Amino acid sequence: MPPHATGHRPIFAPLPKYLNGFQVTIKKVWLIGAGGMAIDYAKVLTALQVPFLVIGRGPSSAQGFTEKTGLPAIQGGLDAFLQTAPEIPSAAIVAIGVESLVKEVRGLLANNVQRILVEKPGALMRSQITDLLALADSKNAQVRIAYNRRFYSSTLRALELIAEDGGVQSMNFEFTEWDHAVRGVQTAPGVKEAWFIANSTHVVDLAFFLGGVPTEIQTFTSGGLDWHPNASVFAGAGRTDRGALFSYQANWGAPGRWGVEVITSNYRLIFRPMETLQIMRKASVKIEPVEIDDCLDKTFKPGLYVQVQRFLNDQLSDFCTLEDQIAHWDVYSSMAGYPLAPRQTAGTLGK
Repeated sequence: MPPHATGHRPIFAPLPKYLNGFQVTIKKVWLIGAGGMAIDYAKVLTALQVPFLVIGRGPSSAQGFTEKTGLPAIQGGLDAFLQTAPEIPSAAIVAIGVESLVKEVRGLLANNVQRILVEKPGALMRSQITDLLALADSKNAQVRIAYNRRFYSSTLRALELIAEDGGVQSMNFEFTEWDHAVRGVQTAPGVKEAWFIANSTHVVDLAFFLGGVPTEIQTFTSGGLDWHPNASVFAGAGRTDRGALFSYQANWGAPGRWGVEVITSNYRLIFRPMETLQIMRKASVKIEPVEIDDCLDKTFKPGLYVQVQRFLNDQLSDFCTLEDQIAHWDVYSSMAGYPLAPRQTAGTLGK
């Protein structure tokens, strides 16, 4: 348990035996946020035996965090906390609402935090990501975007199968969002209008992580919803930098679900639901489950333990960088039916 824990009794279960030997060595982490996602990160940091400090904003979220974890949360937000001239941590994790991610990352960078993991998608505008990159470069800091599906047990096993079978030849994916569910979600202004960036990129990022990023793409959209007027039906196809052909579709006003199918010479690998992996082998139509070691994904939020462990151990090769997100932005915008923003140089955020 972190040294700042109070007398509240944590609800976390005892650390399973299979986690022995997975600890990391790091001085201290700041966890920015006290909501549901922060609780998931706190569970992982506790299991990793990493000292961490939770910095929340309002009393309600801080109280809820403490009630659910047995750990204290500082109230008042990051800006107020920084005014106390605290000792700068080895790393920080930003797990708050998407509309506030940029502000908190900027505050951390301005105070010389050198390693930052920020929840997906990092920002809602390309210009914001561009300026964060410029600031991070000026501070010689590393910022990574937390697409945790890259670290699912199903993903890690699929990567092994893809490598042994010579790589991805083609793939298809679906990122349908449920209109009836999303319209009832409370968000900050502008978040739902950018829901493809804020939420659907969970799926799209995984597909492109597995099969490569587009070098050619044709996109089509139609329809629209009151909370997402740009489009509600999406389809397209293209080619990736690894030579794989791909197609996708989604209809946010009709039945559907997230899913990715990746095809190699001998395997069709199916993520549906995405926490699981199924396989169809050449010369057969039988779909079988692939055995995966998903103990971590059942104990913690799927993908989170491996993601945090690698981040804190400076094993960053499989993470989404700010440069990656900037490079993907026009593709995402075209897929979503958003206007393509003019490219701009860094240094304009907040001006």
